[in-house]
Amino acid sequence: MAAAMPSLGLGVHFNNSYSSRNFAVPFSTGALAKGFGTKHYYIIPKKRHFSSSTIFVPRASSSAALEDGNSDTDTIPIPKVIIDQDSDPDATVVEITFGDRLGALLDTMRALKNLGLNVAKANVYLDSSGKHNMFAITKADTGRKVEDPEILEAIRLTIINNLIEYHPESSSQLAMGTAFGVEPPKQQIDVDIATHISIRDDGPKRSLLYVETADRPGLLVDLVKIITDINVSVESGEFDTEGLLAKASFHVSYRDKALIKPLQQVLANSLRYFLRRPSTEEGSF
Repeated sequence: MAAAMPSLGLGVHFNNSYSSRNFAVPFSTGALAKGFGTKHYYIIPKKRHFSSSTIFVPRASSSAALEDGNSDTDTIPIPKVIIDQDSDPDATVVEITFGDRLGALLDTMRALKNLGLNVAKANVYLDSSGKHNMFAITKADTGRKVEDPEILEAIRLTIINNLIEYHPESSSQLAMGTAFGVEPPKQQIDVDIATHISIRDDGPKRSLLYVETADRPGLLVDLVKIITDINVSVESGEFDTEGLLAKASFHVSYRDKALIKPLQQVLANSLRYFLRRPSTEEGSF
């Protein structure tokens, strides 16, 4: 993940009806993921506002698996999904890797188009970590890159949903496998050990925030909400799903300046508290 990324001059806008309980993501396994509610906030160019509605992840079609070279091996590769907002100023770049087991991914492209997106297969390349499938994604109605965290999270969950459907063995390697996979991970991550947060200056006008923690549905949206709740603007970034972990880097600023040290500490403490706090079910009260 690159340490220095070009600024896109973006800001964050909120409306006034946020609820953190009601957003549901239907998967082909029937599981639901809670978390986003009705307050919609956007990583968008300053002075531009878009409307949005709650995003539902479409169910994958029942067509046959489309991978090639999908022979069982003793070692299951670690699935990786990267959502990159920095490398292309006009499109959101998505990269999917699962060893050499991914093929045309036509069903995944079709499911993403059902979210109201234009999807183009941008590139495929091989290296020691496997076959990397890259897509360029824009919103169908505007032709612009995706800037709403809820839609970005829906893209991520759609890809993982299809990955689990067509490669059931991947569920044991993904944190999402616990929620809706065929086989949950054999070893769970201790969130206290897995969580790492760092913030450093990246020029006079912005700072670079890096967060690594245990993955779960809705994490991308929650991270943006925590950051913006203390009036810090999210400009651009990259969000990686790597097996059981999520790794995010965001360019952030406060009033168009880099975060001063006390504000860096406040942001880091807020993120640590949220990510590490124990969860309590509503029904237990």
